Amino acid sequence: MSILRFKALELVDQREPVAVTSSPESRSAAFGKNVFNLEAMRATMPGSYLKKLEASIKEGTPVERSVADAVASAMKTWATAKGATHYTHWFQPLTGATAEKHDSFFDLNSDGQPVENFKGSALVQQEPDASSFPNGGIRNTFEARGYTAWDPTSPAFILEAPGTKTLCIPTIFVAYTGEALDYKAPLLKSLAALEKAAVDVCQYFDKDVQRVNTTLGIEQEYFLVDKALYDARPDLVMTQRTLFGHAPAKGQQLEDHYFGSIPSRVHAFMVEFEEEGTKLGIPLRTRHNEVAPNQFECAPTFEDANLAVDHNQLLMDVMDRVAERHHFKVLLHEKPFAGVNGSGKHNNWAMSTDTGVNLFAPGKRPKENLQFLTFFITTIKAVHTYGELLRASIASASNDHRLGANEAPPAIMSVFVGSMLDNVLNELERTAKLPLDKGDNIYLKLGIDKIPAILLDNTDRNRTSPFAFTGNKFELRAVGSSANCSSAMTVLNAIVAEQLIDFKQAVDAQLAQGKKKEVAIVDVLREYVISSKDVRFEGNGYSQEWKEEAARRGLANVATTPQALDALIAPEAETLFAKHGIFSPVELHARHEILLEEYLKKIQIESRVMGDLAINHIIPTAVAYQTKLINNLCGLRELGLEDEHSQVTVDTIKAISRYIATIKTESDTMLNSRKAANKIEDTRERAIAYCETVKGHFDPIRRAVDKLELMVADEDWPLVKYRELLFRH
Repeated sequence: MSILRFKALELVDQREPVAVTSSPESRSAAFGKNVFNLEAMRATMPGSYLKKLEASIKEGTPVERSVADAVASAMKTWATAKGATHYTHWFQPLTGATAEKHDSFFDLNSDGQPVENFKGSALVQQEPDASSFPNGGIRNTFEARGYTAWDPTSPAFILEAPGTKTLCIPTIFVAYTGEALDYKAPLLKSLAALEKAAVDVCQYFDKDVQRVNTTLGIEQEYFLVDKALYDARPDLVMTQRTLFGHAPAKGQQLEDHYFGSIPSRVHAFMVEFEEEGTKLGIPLRTRHNEVAPNQFECAPTFEDANLAVDHNQLLMDVMDRVAERHHFKVLLHEKPFAGVNGSGKHNNWAMSTDTGVNLFAPGKRPKENLQFLTFFITTIKAVHTYGELLRASIASASNDHRLGANEAPPAIMSVFVGSMLDNVLNELERTAKLPLDKGDNIYLKLGIDKIPAILLDNTDRNRTSPFAFTGNKFELRAVGSSANCSSAMTVLNAIVAEQLIDFKQAVDAQLAQGKKKEVAIVDVLREYVISSKDVRFEGNGYSQEWKEEAARRGLANVATTPQALDALIAPEAETLFAKHGIFSPVELHARHEILLEEYLKKIQIESRVMGDLAINHIIPTAVAYQTKLINNLCGLRELGLEDEHSQVTVDTIKAISRYIATIKTESDTMLNSRKAANKIEDTRERAIAYCETVKGHFDPIRRAVDKLELMVADEDWPLVKYRELLFRH
């Protein structure tokens, strides 16, 4: 393998930036060129059908068959004019990736003549084989039927690949019996639940509010490595992370990569995937170096939450395809390299009304500030009440490596609001016993009139917080870089919807007792501030002191996925999701099963790859080098040249033997642990066994291998080293 390593390094040294032919169009002119958006609909659809489609989307009612036929005809005309030959229902099964099955527009009519055909029935619903997608026991393997159904709120788009163009239609994916088998369907239900609850609360402040839209901006972190180096690391190929690798002398300690000059090859890659994304309507605005070497970030402007998630899933696919053309591999794993920062996906979440008000932005008038405080405090209360469920929503085998490390939020769910707003909430708590009467100016009495309209620069950012208020939005920072954001957003939407409903019921109860509306609202908010105070934390979330303090506050610190996922099937979670029609108990338990299976399979794969590399590559390399040392020592003895300095060679030979023994012993024990775990029938217990026993051997094996990397001659070492992966581009 050392030959493969050095050939890969030779290839890297020969690389030149791939020439990117930029479009002469401005970015704004090219935006959405490959999207069947409103402009494309107006150009291809009769106005009467377009109005009916817009009404169905706005009101959430089924699209009439005649309208579907008109949309399908328009889509086909638009797509074929752009060179598309196939179409697909593009969906997000519980594999974590997107899925598609391409069908041709080509067909034969009743007379056997070739035609281009695409009907409303094909647009609205398809029947892919669902037998091989995760289902958590909802159906038997031999029951293959599943349905994809068109999501008209997310526009179709054309995906280009060498020599072909395909019309992609965003859809949900459900079982034959109706249960959701994807991420999109629950997200759409949670958005509807949040909108209804938010509109009801908005009526206290503005009777004109009829709609509340949830917006989302997703920051995507990732690593880039040369494709040749990637291919020379079997662990990267099989698990997307390095299972071995000693830290290089220089890592990120000089802090010279963050916001530094973007390397030329990387810049060319960024330019091309941004242009591809622009044509697909992905509003990318930001690109920069991240903290770790060869780590980068891109970020779009915020947009409708459902569309933002679709765009992020699409973006990851586009990045991967474009990277191939630039001889790169995009690493979306949360922790591909030990000892340097991992990657996350910050979710910037907010709500806005159809009257143009951001519900998380203070206004210029006291009444607007009270509305802001209502949604602000209610969200904090929701996170306090359902913190463990929010933790479960971001749990995965890969994110476990990142959470709680010194570059990511801890597994403890807390909320950072900044010193100014923290003082506002403390003041509300302090005045909890201050009587409020109908004749009082409560805004003045409670200091609500003093909240500035612009909060963006009034407080420092706290990157150690998993859920932070950042001026006019909340930022959920604990989501992993490879995750589908729907999982976390579905939970966040649901818990805030539930808390808003509870808030309205509490306020209405006080109104029924004759209290003034503003007084009733403030009374409930003060109660929420007091009861949720434990979840607010302004300090260093990385510190051991915070872990101890969080325990005293009663906040959960669940570090590993199998245990974190228990919150998904807790009675309060079942009640929450069933109440809002997001998950039935069957669907919830199925997802719990799927996520546990995914976890243990990933640990199983890592264990197998680690064992293979250790036994079949590392040990033979170490033995071969040890043999060289032994032969050298024997030669010195034969020549009578052995002296006191030869003891260094003897000590090295002995140390290599110790590390080889450790690797062999731990690998054998790991194999036996895996065999024992595989016999456990209960999925949760099997996942815990993989977490605690199988995974427990990873660090001892790695430590021994990494020690050998420092001892074995560089020319003999089989694996591409960290200094090469992180600094060669």
